[in-house]
Formats: sequence, C-alpha cells, structure tokens
Amino acid sequence: MIPRYTPADIAELWAPKAQYEAWFDVELAGCEAMESAGLVPRGVAARLAPLRDRLSPDRIDEIERTTHHDVIAFLTHLEEIGGPDARWLHRGMTSSDVLDSATALRLTRASDRMLARFGPIYTALRRHIEAHRRTPCMGRSHGIFAEPLSYGMVLAGHLAEFQRAERRLRAARTEIAVGKLAGAVGSYAHLSPAIEAEALAKLGLAPETVSTQVVARDRHAALISALALTAAAVERFATNVRHGQRSEVGEVSEAFSAGQKGSSAMPHKRNPILSENLCGLARIARAYVTPALENIALWYERDISHSSVERLMLPDVTATVAFALDRTARLLDGLVVKAEAMRRNLEAAKGLWASEALLLALVEKGCGRQEAYVWVQRNAMQAFHGEGEFKPLLLADADIRKHLDEAAIERAFSLEHALQHVDAVIDRALGDHS
Repeated sequence: MIPRYTPADIAELWAPKAQYEAWFDVELAGCEAMESAGLVPRGVAARLAPLRDRLSPDRIDEIERTTHHDVIAFLTHLEEIGGPDARWLHRGMTSSDVLDSATALRLTRASDRMLARFGPIYTALRRHIEAHRRTPCMGRSHGIFAEPLSYGMVLAGHLAEFQRAERRLRAARTEIAVGKLAGAVGSYAHLSPAIEAEALAKLGLAPETVSTQVVARDRHAALISALALTAAAVERFATNVRHGQRSEVGEVSEAFSAGQKGSSAMPHKRNPILSENLCGLARIARAYVTPALENIALWYERDISHSSVERLMLPDVTATVAFALDRTARLLDGLVVKAEAMRRNLEAAKGLWASEALLLALVEKGCGRQEAYVWVQRNAMQAFHGEGEFKPLLLADADIRKHLDEAAIERAFSLEHALQHVDAVIDRALGDHS
C-alpha cells in the first residue's frame, strides 16, 4: 500500500488501530459467549468493553519487541490496562482464532466498500450506452476492420463484464465471512461449537465448517481471484480506451482538464494516462492470485508461511482494486465519445465490411460457399490495394452478377441491417443489470 493508490476508507481498515480493534472485537465476542455458557464470570465482558478505546498500538509494538509474538503482545497489553478481568480473555483460544476471525471482519468490510464502487461505474456506463445506442462504429477483430456495430453495444459488453465481476465478488464476500473459535487444532478442546457460533454471530461471521488451526485458505484465494477478475474487467475497458485514443483512431478520449499537461517535452500531447495507469494496476492485482493459491497448502494443523504473504497481499490488493474502481468511474464519467470520428473510420473501410453479407447472399442463391468466398475475396483484395471501389467492382464481376442483381448487392451494404439486433443485445445487458 502506498498513499498514491490507496483510498482513505481502505487505508483505515488496514491501519494498526483498526487491526487491534478487530482483534479486541473477536476477543470480546468470545468472552461474551463464554459468559453465556458459564465459563467466564458474569459481567467480565461488560467491564472489559471500554478497553477498546484505550488500545495503544505503540505499546503493543513495544511489547512485541520482547515477545516476538504479536497476539501475546496484544494480550499482555490488555492485561496491563484491564487488570484481573483480562485474564478471562482468550480462554481456550489460539492466536489464529483471533487473527483469522479479525481478518474476516476486515475483508468483509473491504469487500462491502469495493462493491459500493460499482454503482458509479454502472451509472456512467448506462448514460453512455443510451447516448450511443445507435452510434455506428467499426467493429474490429485482431485490430483490423471487421463489421459495424454500435458504440453503445461495445459499452454494453463492458457493463456485462463488470456485472459478472460484481457477482463474483459478492459470492467471495460471502465465502470469506467465516471465522473460528475452535482452539489450537480446531477440535474445540476447551470451547464448543455453540460458543463459537454465538461469538461469531455477534461479529456477522459464520463458523468455518472444518477448521484446522486456521480458516481454510481456499476462501481467501477465492476472494483474491474475484478481485483479480475485477481488475481484468477494468483492464479490458482501459485497453479499449487506449486503443480508441490513438491518433490514427481518435474515436474516444479521456477528459483533459483545464491546466492539465500531457508531456514535459511536447505541449501538444493529450495522453491516455488514466487508462494506462489502470492497466498497470491490474497487473499488480492479478499478480497476487498465485501467492493466494500457494497459501492454501499448509502443514497441518498449520504453519505460518501464509502469514507474511497476507500481511502484504490483503491490504495491497484491496487498496489497488478499490482505487482502480474509483479511477474507472472517473474515466467513464469524463469519457469523450467522438461519433463523427467513428463515422469517418467506418467510411475508411470502403464498404469492405459488407463481405460476409455478400458471401451469404451468394450461398442463399445456391453457390458453393468456398466458390463464393473466392469471388468476394478477389474483389475485396482489389479494393484493399486501391485498385477500385468495392461496390463497383462487385457490380462488374460476371460471376457474382449471375446470381445477384444490383438491388441484392446494395442490400449487403445496409448499415441498418448490420445493426438490426444491437438494441436487443443492449437491452439484455441493461436488463441483467436491473
């Protein structure tokens, strides 16, 4: 986590103070549940509750320099400020009961804050989709002119992908909202499943189905994978903006604010800096998938090889993806769509995009597909090399004219025909969102 790419609400979740508060919340919930079960004297939890506001991260760190164990340092600090009652905290628990349950608390909160960030993206996308529902543009495959579609349909594809990303993140959020108060090897030797369930319910968590000393790390890997796929959705959109802003394409551009400068050397430059930044951030997010998967296999009942990874990974990936979602909303909100440039690029294709319609028209007239392909292709290649215009070449081709009259050839160049179903596709995406 670096300040440049860390939203304040995510930074707050991973600050030392928030960490120790989450640890305390787990300890207190456990104490309350043990009181209910008669394992801890009545009133202890209530007397300990005010300690939350007295936690000192600096003092805990000072103690840890001696203990070399963060949870013991935390518990030692609680005994310093809580007196005799604090001895009842952590009864029958192991460090990972605190750490994993508190991590689940923070990851669910981080997930909720990231899920809230999809709203502004959807709002901006829907606005552009409706504005350009029927704005024709040149579709491309392999970066080469293919067939026409509408820019609203292009954006509807991104909307659908973000919707899938959101659903994956919601599912992962449910899967990660799991803790444990099951003791050193998950056997409840000094507690019980009922105490665990009551304590975790107070925190909004479910118990791990079968824990070892830790909550199973496939849950964490599922969340990291969902975040990586979210970043991939961001990257695909950003890549298309970068392509669209290229000088020779010029169909879309990022907003360029008053006083903004694009280059230290060239005053004329307006670079796609937001989308380039997003592509870079996506690389960071997906780079964490491998260590998250590698964290799953631990020596039973566990080791701590996952711990150092997660101290870096969890704050970093949640901050990175949250920042990327914020930046995507900003990029979309200011996106400049250049319909006239789209029209010019469509015209630059010189009608070659009609080749499939012509091929199909010939097939429908009884021609063999491969034979018809040769006839259409030879005219297309002549036009491609500047040896004539595509439509006049077709009209002069004896083989083609045996099967297609002028009206049939003209119909193949109908833009309305090419775009006849884009509204249905767009409505499907918008309906799925609603």
